[in-house]
Amino acid sequence: MIAEMVPAGVEVAETFDDLEPVSLFPAEEAVIAKAVDKRRREFATARGCARAALARLGVPPAPIVPGLRGAPQWPAGVVGSITHCAGYRASAVARGRDIITIGLDAEPHDTLPHGILGAVASVDEQARLAALTGAAPDVHWDRLLFSAKESVYKAWFPLTHRWLGFEDAHVDIDPVDRTFTARLLVDGPTVNGAVLGGFEGRWMVSTGLIVTIIVIPRRDGGRGRRDGARSAESAE
Repeated sequence: MIAEMVPAGVEVAETFDDLEPVSLFPAEEAVIAKAVDKRRREFATARGCARAALARLGVPPAPIVPGLRGAPQWPAGVVGSITHCAGYRASAVARGRDIITIGLDAEPHDTLPHGILGAVASVDEQARLAALTGAAPDVHWDRLLFSAKESVYKAWFPLTHRWLGFEDAHVDIDPVDRTFTARLLVDGPTVNGAVLGGFEGRWMVSTGLIVTIIVIPRRDGGRGRRDGARSAESAE
């Protein structure tokens, strides 16, 4: 699914079922030592996807353990994102010299649980969702908006190491081009020589899933990269 959504330089791996077996590093095993079986399976399979994508970059296997706010810590020089939901696990990675950040999210193609939309979407966003639903009721636009904002956070966090609430970005979905834009309502970091005002992403609905992704290519030829900068994603 996601291979057609990413630009050159980004490698991806995905699966619609849990991989058996996935060898975990001792540091990863320690993270899920007390986890229930479902959590162990999604954690291990997500790491299997991440390592498969890293291998396509020529990066050898390495532990990918949670750091700040549960964000996976990538090998030096790599940026990436991991996602998992019922029936799907995936990862997208790239060299930091080529890509600044990646935000990837997948969700079941179903309506949001009752009471969640008000916490996710502003009044204006809800009005836009109503219009989209009227024009194309076969798409669960509320869940798509939720996924887009998850991708926004995953792209934002490695740049700032700061929280970003659902209310801190306004998302507009293009139903024709299958893209979305996110306008930041808080001060953004400097990216590619300018203050970041928002994100642009792509979305797909297929096989009962919603997938959204944001990729920001590097435009400074690798100059200005913060020492030790690594990608991350929100807590799994």
